[in-house]
Amino acid sequence: MRPNMNAAKLRRLFLDFFKAHGHTEIKSASLIPENDPTCLFTTAGMHPLVPYLLGQKHPMGNRLTDVQKCLRTNDIDEVGDPFHMTFFEMLGNWSLGDYFKAEAIDMSFEFLTKELGFKADEIKVTCFAGDENAPRDQEAADLWMKHGIPEKNIYFLGKEDNWWGPAGQSGPCGPDTEMFVPVDKPDCGPDCGPTCGCGKWVEIWNNVFMQYNKTLEGKFIPLAHPNVDTGMGVERVTAFLEGFKSAYQTELFSGLFERLQQLSGNAEADYNNRSARVVVEHLRAATFLLADNVKPGNVDQAYVLRRLIRRAIREARKLGLTEAFTSQMADVVIEQYGEIYPELASHKDIIHDELDREEKQFAAALEKGTREFNKMIDRVPDFVVNKQISGKNAFNLYETYGFPIELTVEMAQERGFKVDMEGFKKAAEEHQKLSQAGAEQKFHGGLADHSEATAQLHTATHLLDQALRTILSEEVHQCGSNITAERLRFDFNWPEKMTPEQLKAVEDLVNQQIQRNLPVICEEMSIEDARKTNAIGIFENKYGERVKVYSIGDFSKEICGGPHANNTSELGHFKIVKEESSSRGIRRIKAILEK
Repeated sequence: MRPNMNAAKLRRLFLDFFKAHGHTEIKSASLIPENDPTCLFTTAGMHPLVPYLLGQKHPMGNRLTDVQKCLRTNDIDEVGDPFHMTFFEMLGNWSLGDYFKAEAIDMSFEFLTKELGFKADEIKVTCFAGDENAPRDQEAADLWMKHGIPEKNIYFLGKEDNWWGPAGQSGPCGPDTEMFVPVDKPDCGPDCGPTCGCGKWVEIWNNVFMQYNKTLEGKFIPLAHPNVDTGMGVERVTAFLEGFKSAYQTELFSGLFERLQQLSGNAEADYNNRSARVVVEHLRAATFLLADNVKPGNVDQAYVLRRLIRRAIREARKLGLTEAFTSQMADVVIEQYGEIYPELASHKDIIHDELDREEKQFAAALEKGTREFNKMIDRVPDFVVNKQISGKNAFNLYETYGFPIELTVEMAQERGFKVDMEGFKKAAEEHQKLSQAGAEQKFHGGLADHSEATAQLHTATHLLDQALRTILSEEVHQCGSNITAERLRFDFNWPEKMTPEQLKAVEDLVNQQIQRNLPVICEEMSIEDARKTNAIGIFENKYGERVKVYSIGDFSKEICGGPHANNTSELGHFKIVKEESSSRGIRRIKAILEK
């Protein structure tokens, strides 16, 4: 008999199972990737471990397990249906060059059958069918059959289904094997299985066998020490174990729906309501982003955060909620997850302030949008018979002012106008294509390849960090970084534009340290010992009980997991090329190393 358990019990059961199998539990990393600038967010459990998957020694060992918070934006417009969400938690276990396919499948089968109560003949699996880059994964199929999975329950699929990674444009990747279990409904026919799409078979787990490193040139190079990366979604599995068809029905969201009903006075604001699902999902995600030092803005992560908040506010209006409410919803998230993710509680005041401010700004934006709408309408002569707002103009209201298309349609009807919805959809699609192309170009290359150039630029960020603290204030801290082989980008907290004198002083100080030929030394130590040495490490929730501390002579000491140069003499000449605003209270420096 399968256990009925909530998310808290599932997390603990999973972690304790793998700890009993020699794994060390590590903490969740930030939602902002440290070692992969090819992605805006941590989209999978493997992101924070990229340096170790590529061969670096992890301070906590070569068998790890965790619960990693993740965020994916590719489905942001789909949120509202019963399944899609942006923020989620991923259970994972890792082998960094230790065990491989046989042991991974052994443990997965044991957990599914002994801990979760599934029988061998009610599990179906998929394996990689092979292509020009890698052969058919018959080994995984044979291992499943050894455990009693019937051959008829094993499916071979292509790369789009049974290949994982890299998370960005380059990095670790390889074939995977996915496990499916049945929901309580009849088969759709004799071929009912993971590929039929009827909903009978639900993916519960995925084992990725990282055998290759994909280069930026598209080559698949075998890894000297293959790794294992597994992923089990907390929300999806909790729903299954609680007997629900949607994660929105579980206790993970029940408290948020209850608060939304209280605030709106709308008893229908529950998991059956599309607008209510958008509100609770987006504000849960926004709360976690704010706890990781992201603030609403107009670029990158800041823009995604603003979009999540404003979409939640728009949908809340459909439920009759027009007063400020977002910070009260965030309180539910903080209370529910605060013990697991302490950064939520420690950032409570910041979360409240940013949400309250964003609500006020959005209200002002809607007011401006209304004025622009009226100007647009007033320009049309009264004698025009078929009055219509073009799709381009409707999209401009949406994109520039955050003006909901539904509101545009409603107000247009009141004035005897129609809205070209096909034109609106076309304009939105064109904008999305341009945005995606820009993102691909912007994030081309990355630290994940661990090239000499990125290692040198990464070392330069340590020097820049300390130089800013020396020139501006000891209160300055890193709020994010993005490093390609060509340049570094460094975000930090500072309330105003830096003066030319301040920029020159920072640049000069960094170059002075480079010219001192300082050695870069790595030491492993406990997090407590790292604190005693005054090592900088504001992202401490990323790390386990043991950390790597990189010292650059007597100038910089920082907790870090990325690649570095051996000596500052390797860096060349440091040059700041731009200083600008990233989001409210966050400045951004872009710099290069000249050889």
